[in-house]
Amino acid sequence: MLGAGLLCICYGVFVEHHWFRLTRYRLDILPAGGSARLSVLHLSDLHFVDGDRRKERFLARLPGADVTIVTGDLLGEADAVDAVVRAVRPVRGRLGSFFVLGSNDYYRPQPLNYLRYFADYGARRRRTRGSRADDLARTLLADGWVHLKNVRREVALDGTPFEVVGLDDPHIHRSDMRVALRRSRGRFGLAVVHSPDPAPELAALGYDLIVAGHTHGGQVRLPLVGALVTNSHMPRGLARGLHRLGRAYLHVSPGIGTSKYAPFRFLCRPEATLLELAPSPT
Repeated sequence: MLGAGLLCICYGVFVEHHWFRLTRYRLDILPAGGSARLSVLHLSDLHFVDGDRRKERFLARLPGADVTIVTGDLLGEADAVDAVVRAVRPVRGRLGSFFVLGSNDYYRPQPLNYLRYFADYGARRRRTRGSRADDLARTLLADGWVHLKNVRREVALDGTPFEVVGLDDPHIHRSDMRVALRRSRGRFGLAVVHSPDPAPELAALGYDLIVAGHTHGGQVRLPLVGALVTNSHMPRGLARGLHRLGRAYLHVSPGIGTSKYAPFRFLCRPEATLLELAPSPT
């Protein structure tokens, strides 16, 4: 029994932790009658550390997309600002590149007793020394990215009108839902947020597609059980993948990285996602 446990730990640290993959979904949800199709590359929870070459090579091999969205936790340590900006440069979208920040971009990660993840969600949240969120945002902006920090924008992507809202990290109480009120119902509604916790409200407000991360898909999953913990108020069954919330679609990325203090995945491979959007038949 002990030997099997050690094998699982070695597998999670040395194999699955770096076993990156690309997943694709097709969604016929753009306004009916249009001809444009849009590919959206969704990345999340990169947790870059300086010298993270395998992750950088994986990103460089990803297919080009019309739009690229990163839903936070780009940094795994404060010194990795230049490394992560360099790594995401090849995946910038042809029409637009958007990002929001997560708690690990604002605060430096620190060692944590793993058993605390099973404690009450609210009791686990704690703040540590500040990281380099301002430097990261400023450098990404200079590299052509758009920071969706509690802001709503109206844009046209290949002729398709979009209403895009981005929320700062709700996990650390930085989001402002007041900016999320829909004003242009005729536009396709896209919501971008780090934690999926506000997804039910965003769906109720009429957003068609919501993209989030933060949960790592659970990071450790068991057969028949699924994710053990998600660090989110959302049901564990929504910890990763594509889901329906009323008329909206929610995509929760399992992320590409992990905290450097928990470099382990089990039955939850690191993943980038390509969402292929097409016009609705009706």
